[in-house]
Amino acid sequence: MFKFSSAEEEWKIKRQLLLEKKVRSVDVKEAFRLSKENNFVILDVRPEAEFKEAHPEGAINVQIYRLIKEWTAWDIARRAAFAFFGIFSGTEENPEFIQSVESKIPKDGKIIVACSAGGTTKPTQNLPEGQQSRSLIAAYLLVLNGYKNVYHLEGGIYNWVKEGLPIVSDED
Repeated sequence: MFKFSSAEEEWKIKRQLLLEKKVRSVDVKEAFRLSKENNFVILDVRPEAEFKEAHPEGAINVQIYRLIKEWTAWDIARRAAFAFFGIFSGTEENPEFIQSVESKIPKDGKIIVACSAGGTTKPTQNLPEGQQSRSLIAAYLLVLNGYKNVYHLEGGIYNWVKEGLPIVSDED
């Protein structure tokens, strides 16, 4: 019998809530149109350095993970655990994520959550539960905290750039 690891089990629960709350995935062209015509805000949850390099115009950055700054035995163990699950080493969930979003976007705001690659709730043969991502975890936290109009950017900022949609940089 195949047994899920706790991270996989957690993702199953998160995915179920995303489906129940009808968090819809949109492709980059639809996201661009919604941001221009329907007052959707693109919430980019990538690290600040990646956001500054390139992001959709008008996007707001609130990173879902932040660097672990301490070097205690506990922090080193956490770094190893995150790395094991494919989350870039040296990061932890940003405890101020929801508070930061709430200071920038009202609960009734229309949000498209974006990260680098996007992930998906759609099942495939290899991934029956879809593919977890930073933006889907962020979407989960938003609906859990009372946000009603939450969409998810399929293909992430990577596809946005690939499709030639407008980006800006803060690195000047």
